[in-house]
Amino acid sequence: MSTARTTTTFAPPVMEARRWLDGVIFPDSRPLINVSQAAPVDPPPPALRQAIADTALNLPEAHLYGPDLGLPELRAELARSVSKTYKGQVSADQVAITSGCNQAFCAAIISLCAEGDEVILPTPWYFNHQMWLDMQGVATVPLACGDGMLPDVAEAAAKITDRTRAIVLVSPNNPCGVEYPADLIAAFRDLARDHDLALIIDETYRDFHAQTGAPHGLFEESDWQSTVIQLYSFSKSYRLTGHRVGAVVASPARLAEMEKFIDTVTICPNQLAQHAALWGMQNLGDWLAGERLEILDRRAAIEDGFGVLATQGWKLLGCGAYFAYMEHPFAIASDALAKQMVRDIGVLALPGTMFMPKDDPAGARQLRIAFANVDRTGIATLFQRLASLADLAALRASA
Repeated sequence: MSTARTTTTFAPPVMEARRWLDGVIFPDSRPLINVSQAAPVDPPPPALRQAIADTALNLPEAHLYGPDLGLPELRAELARSVSKTYKGQVSADQVAITSGCNQAFCAAIISLCAEGDEVILPTPWYFNHQMWLDMQGVATVPLACGDGMLPDVAEAAAKITDRTRAIVLVSPNNPCGVEYPADLIAAFRDLARDHDLALIIDETYRDFHAQTGAPHGLFEESDWQSTVIQLYSFSKSYRLTGHRVGAVVASPARLAEMEKFIDTVTICPNQLAQHAALWGMQNLGDWLAGERLEILDRRAAIEDGFGVLATQGWKLLGCGAYFAYMEHPFAIASDALAKQMVRDIGVLALPGTMFMPKDDPAGARQLRIAFANVDRTGIATLFQRLASLADLAALRASA
């Protein structure tokens, strides 16, 4: 009997973690701190919500099918933005709008790979990337990150075979938060180009990059589209997660192949979401700059306050964008520890085992903390609760 595609991969990690809350009571004196999901919980700013309402009421075509590859005005606006930010030349026909950044990744992979092909994915990886590769029958080739949670180009080169079709980078990284240096990204581009591979670079969190200038120079070269596929999300930047609107920047020929997938799955991206993203790009520059500064301040709070955990043997492996990636000091595996944290200290976080191959022992020592919805005060409280785990472990050891 054949195996259904969905059975080749694991259950959605965020949904699995939410089930750990079932039956647990969180007292008013110790409310749940949820650092499991990298998505803003606040709604869009009032002006954007009003723009969405006005569009829904006054623009009849916003309720109809639109072009498969997205609203022409939004494609053009994003092309201008990418060209300006990265000091390159990107045109509207090199941009497609998708139903979230996850769909952009899925469309890119299905346009590149056949069953049995291979894609190189640095670990820890973004779990939805691996899930889609599993369900497509594409082999995920893990590339373990080293010092600074950075992937190594030489190690990637050693993993390339005649079935390799793409290398995937996520920067700023999910789950580690690390921002890949421009020269490292360029080196991966050169490696991909030399082997006639695609370099897929997921920049979902680029609006929260610590660097004010272009984070890389991929688009400065005139032939970038022969190798580079860039993914982007409006969801995090404008709090549009429920509206599902993302984007992909690639060659027109590549987008034509992706269009077949998009037309089959969603026909077109959500029209209201696209108008919201366009309005946000045109009107919320100052607001988004403020959001970036707030996220950078929370990152600083993580780094400044980590000493209370470092003295207990914790290690901060990476920090940036929405994420802090940590190594815990306990003998218990991280998947069991994460469940215990819900009951004992009222913290919901994702274990490193959700971001690693099953046979990689590093995941058992690691945790991802998504701090986008936790301010400085909340971060201090989070660290106090994590520090209290040492006392709880000592009490159990002496019982």
